[in-house]
Amino acid sequence: MIIPYTAHPSAVIDDNCEIGEGTKIWHFSHIMSGCKIGKACNIGQNVVISPEVVLGNNVKVQNNVSVYTGVICEDDVFLGPSMVFTNVINPRSAIIRKNEYRQTVVHKGASIGANATIICGNEIGKYSMVGAGAVITKEVPAYALVYGNPAIQKGWVSEYGHKLTFDDDGIGFCPESGEKYFLSHQGVIKL
Repeated sequence: MIIPYTAHPSAVIDDNCEIGEGTKIWHFSHIMSGCKIGKACNIGQNVVISPEVVLGNNVKVQNNVSVYTGVICEDDVFLGPSMVFTNVINPRSAIIRKNEYRQTVVHKGASIGANATIICGNEIGKYSMVGAGAVITKEVPAYALVYGNPAIQKGWVSEYGHKLTFDDDGIGFCPESGEKYFLSHQGVIKL
């Protein structure tokens, strides 16, 4: 049997996982039964991917991240070092709440900074950027830049991660790609 991914010998990969071609799994990571990991992902050191987690293609999970049941990450998501997901809103050691897991969706191209915490049940919008140490307690719009505890929106970013500045007509340009964006009362869209 040809294994289409690479894994460090110290990694533990349970049966019944789907792992895409070109994915790399590093030291001391645990990939649990029933998860789905796309192509060309990078799973850093000391990472746990729990049952029923779905990671799209080209997802980067940095060191010391636990991705718990209920989390879905679409393509091109970046999860910074030691960031935290939760999956139960009111955990108690003596009360089993596995039937109360809340879904968290991280949409395409979003980046979550180091040591950020994502409270379960929220959506992180496409190409948004969550700053290091932020605590996410509500939905993050597409292209939004949020940080702080609790996180608040501080601006908008391009798909390349640059802060956008808009003219009087609501038009902004990414300084790296030159791509054009439009800001309205409904949010930002790429033109």
